[in-house]
Amino acid sequence: MAYSIAEIADALGAEAVGNASLRVTGAAEPAGARADQLALAMDPKYAEGLARGQARAAVLWAGADWQALGLEAAILVPRPRYAMAGLTRLMDPGPEIAPGVHPSAVIDPSAEIGAGAAIGPFVVIGRGATIGARARIAAHVSIAEDARIGEDALLCAGVRIGARVVIGDRFIAQPGAVIGADGFSFVTPEKSTVEQVRETMGQVQEAARQSWTRIHSLGSVRIGDDVEVGANAAIDRGTVRDTEVGSGCKIDNLVHLAHNVVTGRDCLFAALVGVAGSTRIGDRAVFGGQVGVADNLVIGSDVVAGGGTKILSNVPAGRAVLGYPAMKMESHIEIYKGLRRLPRLFAQVAALQKAVSKTGESD
Repeated sequence: MAYSIAEIADALGAEAVGNASLRVTGAAEPAGARADQLALAMDPKYAEGLARGQARAAVLWAGADWQALGLEAAILVPRPRYAMAGLTRLMDPGPEIAPGVHPSAVIDPSAEIGAGAAIGPFVVIGRGATIGARARIAAHVSIAEDARIGEDALLCAGVRIGARVVIGDRFIAQPGAVIGADGFSFVTPEKSTVEQVRETMGQVQEAARQSWTRIHSLGSVRIGDDVEVGANAAIDRGTVRDTEVGSGCKIDNLVHLAHNVVTGRDCLFAALVGVAGSTRIGDRAVFGGQVGVADNLVIGSDVVAGGGTKILSNVPAGRAVLGYPAMKMESHIEIYKGLRRLPRLFAQVAALQKAVSKTGESD
């Protein structure tokens, strides 16, 4: 599909200059752009690539001298990365799912399918499920009994939605995401080794031979509007009450939210984040990759946890944390600087010991 420079600028809320009727078929990096592609040179450091490519038009930083760069047209943007959001939204067609219901789909007669929904091959929709208007459901998705999915949802191939899960509007789930599996909750007839260690913080004194007994998950999962869940991410159902994900949250690939977790609005969790059961997280929390959060904690709003952080205790609102165990980010950086200085410090101490030893010998 081709787009005019004027159409793209309008979609970005940006300024178009030069030949705004010029049409492009897609976007590319400056050095590799063809004549029918829009070069993305939104920072001056990328401008030199324009001379090596063939682009006639580009997205440039605000105030750029587009004519000096040899272009016929340009789109000038004040916030480049935000412009990328609008540009990719305009040009991304999304997965191809044919309108209507594929003949191989299995839909319980009691399920309700909203107007304009597109349901792909081998989809299974259970008893009493409700699918909102204009939802797009790709191949091999399964939606269990009494689940409710809002309008304009996109479920990519292989997504699993469990029983009684409630999801708001404009939900996106990437391939393999699982919403509403049982929580990981087991107990022993007598006090387990885990309970002993929690009490003593020491070695196990006596280990009884006993097996683990499942605690079944009676709750489900409740998700707000405008939530996105990455590939192979998993959000477990609650034990009694529902696990909850607030509106606007963005959850990356391989993230796990355990049973009874509650998150606020507009949280951002990068890949491999793991949040243990019954932890509550405020609004706008941002967790970098591989952040781990222990169970039954309270994480305040606007907390930022750097990649690899392990949170073992409550974190107040607005705090930036890093490290294992998590501590204030500035404290962790100072400690890290100190660790790097240790070899030099050891050498200095050794030299001082040697000097003192020689002084004692001379006396």
